[in-house]
Amino acid sequence: MKGETPSRGSVWSNRFIASAIFQGAVITLLTASFVGMQLLFSPSVNIIQILSLSFEGPAKWIFLGYIFYMILIVAIATTAIFYNHLEVNLQKRIRGVRSALAWANLVGMNVGGAAVTLMMVYAGLAGSGVLGVIASSGASGLSENPAIMGQFITPIAAFAGLLIIGVVAGGLAYIATYFQSKPTDASHDNDNRSDMAKIGSV
Repeated sequence: MKGETPSRGSVWSNRFIASAIFQGAVITLLTASFVGMQLLFSPSVNIIQILSLSFEGPAKWIFLGYIFYMILIVAIATTAIFYNHLEVNLQKRIRGVRSALAWANLVGMNVGGAAVTLMMVYAGLAGSGVLGVIASSGASGLSENPAIMGQFITPIAAFAGLLIIGVVAGGLAYIATYFQSKPTDASHDNDNRSDMAKIGSV
């Protein structure tokens, strides 16, 4: 009907949904690799049982990293809902500085967050001795190496900082976009006229 503003899809919501799907595929492959390792070395050692009994040691990093990864995926998908609310329900536009903040949010959560969780899982595998079992094809048992955990502290902290920056940038982008004035129909008409004038002058 005349006078109604046509609904627009949310570009940023689609980007976050796509990234959540990608991260979901990564954690699915990670889970499949755990199951594959257990099936591969089941005759000689029960990796899952030993890890569950040693939760107080370096192996807890595996579980914590895995759980945090699942939380991260939910957080990314939830962030898509916020951007959908801005762009579709409120008809707001994310441009300029707000767009840069949204990009920082997307990169910070997907790169920083994923790197933190995956490095925690890898550190747990290395510190608990699971990687040693894999390297020896199951010939040796699990031998904890807590000293190796120290070398992961700095990179995990760095990527955690990137994650924090991304989350803060996303919050700023949401607040700045939420409180911006909604474009009027007249402004849309003026934009359309200017675009037509540019086309006609070519």
